[in-house]
Amino acid sequence: MPPADTKASTGTPVDAGSSSSAVSAASSAASTASSSSADSSAGSSADASAGSSPSSASSAGLLEPGEPGYRRMSFALFAAGVAAFALLYSTQALLPAISADLGVTADQASWTVSAATGALALAVLPLSVLSERFGRRAMMTASLCVAAFVALLIPLAPGLGWLIALRAVQGVALAGLPASAMAYLAEEVRPKALVGAIGLFVAGNSIGGMSGRILTGWVAQVWGWRAGLAAVGLLAVASAVAFRLLLPKARNFTPSPVSPRALARTVAGHLTDALLCRLYAIGALFMTVFGAVYTVIGYRLAGEPFGLPQGVVGSIFLVYLVGTASSAAAGQLVGRLGRRGALYLAVGTTAAGLLLTLSTSLAAVLLGLVLITAGFFAGHAVASSSVSRAAHTGRAQASALYQSAYYIGSSVGGALGALAFRAAGWEGTVVLGLFAMAAAAGITLYATRKALVERRLVAASPVRAARPVVVRH
Repeated sequence: MPPADTKASTGTPVDAGSSSSAVSAASSAASTASSSSADSSAGSSADASAGSSPSSASSAGLLEPGEPGYRRMSFALFAAGVAAFALLYSTQALLPAISADLGVTADQASWTVSAATGALALAVLPLSVLSERFGRRAMMTASLCVAAFVALLIPLAPGLGWLIALRAVQGVALAGLPASAMAYLAEEVRPKALVGAIGLFVAGNSIGGMSGRILTGWVAQVWGWRAGLAAVGLLAVASAVAFRLLLPKARNFTPSPVSPRALARTVAGHLTDALLCRLYAIGALFMTVFGAVYTVIGYRLAGEPFGLPQGVVGSIFLVYLVGTASSAAAGQLVGRLGRRGALYLAVGTTAAGLLLTLSTSLAAVLLGLVLITAGFFAGHAVASSSVSRAAHTGRAQASALYQSAYYIGSSVGGALGALAFRAAGWEGTVVLGLFAMAAAAGITLYATRKALVERRLVAASPVRAARPVVVRH
């Protein structure tokens, strides 16, 4: 099973609510594992091998609910999800405190977030390939252990440069988890139980992403930001130990040789596919808004006219729970409005939320954050789930590229959002977000017009009844 289908499905994430796209994409990946010979030729040959496909494995070797091994596996991956996403965004709620203590500006401090997400974006695809060779369990264990070890060093960073460098190393390490977790599940869990297992892993992602920010915020309010980061590091160590002790050994994985040349051909093919590139761009643009808003919002709420304390600022991330509902509702929106209609609604909701945050009323700002979060997760769920549908070959690599674009959007959004905040205040960050949503709407409008033109051509074709034409848009 190609590991790159992992965070494409999580969306994830998105760490806090892209569960609908996670479950649907990973379930689709599991169902196609035994027939994905194209993925094999693309450099993920384990997809086509009997050893790394649940459908070809002996049914007696697959885990299912009620078995001790299934419960251990579920708790292990839940712990891994909590640790990974608590670490990935651990500094985000602490940026105002880091700026004040180290004497740096918002745009400089924002690199403690952007370095981690950017490094993860660059490492997802290479580590997904390595997990085909060395195994999912080994890759996940190494990922969590290295990331947790680095987390214990981060509070000791003497300055901003060291802090950013260590966060980048941590981002690379964390890329090994999404590169392997979903593939492990697809190989080791009975297909009928796969959705539930993935759901628990995604729940760990959500709780980790949210609780990590809240934990650091409240600890930092009492003992400082370094203590906040140390608390998350200890949480990660405990989670890594629990993961290693609980996760059953893989029974259906067979190492596969890696073909860099075939992988490069598949990646190049995806990057020249216009539809996939539009989906990558939409995911990156939505995440640009999300990264910008949640990187800078702490500065806005800690400053005038609100003056909220650090712990309360960290608790603002409870708004992430809205993402769980909106991503789950994305499937229903697509059923009623179509994929492009759902994207238009997501863009409009996000833009409306951005405008509301310009208010000096705390209630209006919080409502704006709710709308931004709901719109973002809905848009991400639609775009990420469309990638596997659009990619007819090399689905694992297509999903990994989406995740790379997604986290690049997070990294760029955080950095540019902080720069805009420094130059023009919160209004500058909002303008950046509106430009990103205008670009996403433009891409969607282009796809709508293209689909209409193609349908007219199909309707005018004299052979339309004899040979159905598939319209890709």
